[in-house]
Amino acid sequence: MAAITLIEAVNAAMAYELEHDKDVVLFGEDVGKNGGVFRATDGLQKKYGSDRVIDSPLAESMIAGLAVGMAAQGMKPIAEMQFMGFIFPAVDQIFCHAARMRHRTRGRLTLPMVIRAPYGGGIHAPEHHSESTEALFAHIPGLKVVIPSNPSRAYGLMLAAIRDPDPVIFLEPKRVYRIVKHEVEDNGEEYPLEACFVDREGSDITLISWGAMMHETLQAAEKLAAEGIDAEVIDVATISPIDMDTILESVQKTGRVCIVQEAPKSGSVGSEIAAEIAEKAILSLLAPIGRVSGYDTVMPYYRLEKQYMPTVDRILDEARKIMEYK
Repeated sequence: MAAITLIEAVNAAMAYELEHDKDVVLFGEDVGKNGGVFRATDGLQKKYGSDRVIDSPLAESMIAGLAVGMAAQGMKPIAEMQFMGFIFPAVDQIFCHAARMRHRTRGRLTLPMVIRAPYGGGIHAPEHHSESTEALFAHIPGLKVVIPSNPSRAYGLMLAAIRDPDPVIFLEPKRVYRIVKHEVEDNGEEYPLEACFVDREGSDITLISWGAMMHETLQAAEKLAAEGIDAEVIDVATISPIDMDTILESVQKTGRVCIVQEAPKSGSVGSEIAAEIAEKAILSLLAPIGRVSGYDTVMPYYRLEKQYMPTVDRILDEARKIMEYK
């Protein structure tokens, strides 16, 4: 069993589906001959041909519209946006057509399509290459939004996304594309969408995160353990729809919650999770819900990137404050 990175896991999952499902096609800017800007599609055109792994023009609206049309005709397109910051020209196609087709046709047409995009900061890129705007897509009914945090989940969740009958936005935290390796068996076994993962069980406080911030959150949990604080850590993984049952079960056990996200605080996925907890489990809370996030400002250039993004120390400070609340 090979130990692979998150980006290699994405590649392996797409290769598996290209191999086993003739309806799967892949396209985007530089995904063919060059293998993608981060090499997510490296080698796939050579193996599966230029009629199934297709280099597209620099035209994101066209890429999304082509995916909608292909999916409506029974194909299973995987479309790549080079960076999430480039996805905005495609928003009309995604919001007004991809997300609505099942409802618009009363179930006659569904769109089994995936739109992939590297997202988030941490690689010293300009600001519109580094934003975390996942809440925009989580807000739209008809879309599933998935963010893997490690290689195993990237493989299993990508398989599930490709096989899903409805549109999936698959956001890849590029900061952690290559920082860890997992042994992943290339057996086509998918992970469930719409399910949280409990990565660490604990009884004192629930730490909730997703994507790249899971790495800082798990480090914080280990440091809290050394202080005698037993933290449960939940990887949300699918931020729309959110598996609130798993989160509420944990909150009812620990009574304390800290939500960690890279995105700005206002109007965020963390805000939604906090609101759901307040609505459904407020009597279980022993302290106000804490949030550690990016700031409500434009993502700064790379010299200030580290000041913008949540750190292990910021998570620890918030968790200690929650634990000390009387």
